[in-house]
Amino acid sequence: MGYREIPPPRPLRGEIECAWTAGVAPGAPAESVQVLPDGCMDLVWTGRELLVAGPDTGPHPTRREPGVRSAGLRFAPGRLPALLGLPAAEVRDERVPVAEFHPALAARALARLESGERPLPVLLGLALALPGDPAGPAVRVVADQLARGASAAETADRLGWTERSLHRRCLAAFGYGPAVLRRVLRFRRASLLLWNGVPIATAAAEAGYADQPHLSREVRALAGVAPSQIFPAQRASGA
Repeated sequence: MGYREIPPPRPLRGEIECAWTAGVAPGAPAESVQVLPDGCMDLVWTGRELLVAGPDTGPHPTRREPGVRSAGLRFAPGRLPALLGLPAAEVRDERVPVAEFHPALAARALARLESGERPLPVLLGLALALPGDPAGPAVRVVADQLARGASAAETADRLGWTERSLHRRCLAAFGYGPAVLRRVLRFRRASLLLWNGVPIATAAAEAGYADQPHLSREVRALAGVAPSQIFPAQRASGA
């Protein structure tokens, strides 16, 4: 069954980076994978629970049981909290039932899932029914600036904010302050390069690290493994 990413559904294109499915074939051994920090949040159907996957600051262990298929919508950094109407910092490093925030919406989605409907259309319907408004353009500016290596001061100045205001808004939208967000987004770029077979020294330079040892330290801090151990199973899904 494996892990598969699917282009974002049209109604939320621009908000969602991708949809995904994952599973282990019946009769095969269960799998344990580490979900790595990427600045994103997901709506997840585990096959048993309907969850919000918060922004991670380290590897999050996930177990996949044979014959159980999970699915999710991965929202671009900063987008899902606005739709949910809650600060991202409240679910940092957590997997929380959607019913804790929107019980009626969760109940309707769960009824559809338990009746056998395909998970991704149900998750899309849930996402479209969330009562919040889409995140404003400033969220995109913050993510873009920090992903390029801009400092908190430069980013705040670009938006006409104070650094204190930037920190507060980052906690609400992304789940952590600008310094951690910059680290996570830089790590995400590096891990994608490593995933695609780019040599470690080249990945370090392209992602904006000072040198290869700097990248190695950050990968161990954020992924719990050496750069050479960044494999597909460790990148997959916010479950």
